[in-house]
Amino acid sequence: MEFKLSERCEEYREKLLAFMDEHVYPAEPVYTVQMIESGNPNFHPPILEELKTEARKRGLWNLFHPHKNEEWGSPGLSNLDYAPLAEIMGRSPLLAPEATNCNAPDTGNMEVLELFGTAEHKEKWLRPLLAGKINSAFCMTEPAVASSDATNVQLRMDRDGDEYVLNGRKWFASNALHANCKVLIVMGKTDFDAPTHRQQSMMVVPIDTPGVTIVRGLPVFGYLDREGHAEILFEDVRVPVSALLAGEGDGFMISQSRLGPGRIHHCMRSIGMAERALDLMIKRAQTRETFGEPVANRANIQDWIAEARIQIEATRLLVLKTAWLMDTVGNEKARTEIAAIKVLAPTMALEIIDRAIQVHGGGGVTDDFPLASFYAHQRTLRLADGPDEVHKRTIARVELRRMRDAVAV
Repeated sequence: MEFKLSERCEEYREKLLAFMDEHVYPAEPVYTVQMIESGNPNFHPPILEELKTEARKRGLWNLFHPHKNEEWGSPGLSNLDYAPLAEIMGRSPLLAPEATNCNAPDTGNMEVLELFGTAEHKEKWLRPLLAGKINSAFCMTEPAVASSDATNVQLRMDRDGDEYVLNGRKWFASNALHANCKVLIVMGKTDFDAPTHRQQSMMVVPIDTPGVTIVRGLPVFGYLDREGHAEILFEDVRVPVSALLAGEGDGFMISQSRLGPGRIHHCMRSIGMAERALDLMIKRAQTRETFGEPVANRANIQDWIAEARIQIEATRLLVLKTAWLMDTVGNEKARTEIAAIKVLAPTMALEIIDRAIQVHGGGGVTDDFPLASFYAHQRTLRLADGPDEVHKRTIARVELRRMRDAVAV
């Protein structure tokens, strides 16, 4: 693979760096004040809409979207070109991704609607999502079963004439408490007797459909994130047969198509968080003294700084290789690398963030710095989109098969 960034990537990278310096970082304290003054953890602060307007004006919109479309503002970047941009956005995860309409889970949902939605789905939901006018949530995880195995989902989708009737409970539906959330993509079972991977289906469900009840927003390490991670109850929720995505029994297939790009986007942003944590660690170490000299002079702190740089660079290279493989040979042949970075990136970021917290002392665990929030997000990422153990299982199976095949020859 070519290590040099393409001209297109460099162009967007420079534009995005300027946007971050001139608008996003200065907006962070404004965002905090607006959230506190609202008294509502799910408040949609006006500063975000200002950032979205500015990003669109600068051509920094729908950067994740792989298909060029002038109407949607999508430049049609490859995964390899998008990776350095997602990393930059990861330095301000509460603002930059949504400001550029590149925030999860909307990105994954947009991909699903584009690949598997009907013309009606695309007009009613995809178009306003691409325009940043509405938001969406993805409902797969359930409290009663181990949802790391997607075949475990138990929410029922029973056919009744021209409708499906949904009954069940979901949780950790991120974005469902977003002030602009209008639609859910829901995974459930349409046939409990079908082959294991053909039992599940996905459907488009407007969030205001009768029978859909937001039970609560789930805290994450004590944080009630603005977009919310909702527990949702579905009680005799009726949707038309046209709500079905792809076909009956295609739910598991869709979930695998959705998670590949989403996983790598998370990993790209993790590198950005790690970079910012390292910057904060260095700045703090250079400006604080203990026992008569700067903290930065301590051998263990210098060791942490050096190790952080090594870890970031190594992780970035694997992420870029994965993006390149996805572009050149496809997601299926990049399965091992996708699984590997999903384990590596948050683990790496967690270690660097943890050490940055240590250098900050008591301040590191407060909201005066973004480190505590970064830590909560990265620790959660070791569970989101599949836990570490599932990804390691994928890698191990490939490696075991490789050796078996070699012996057989």
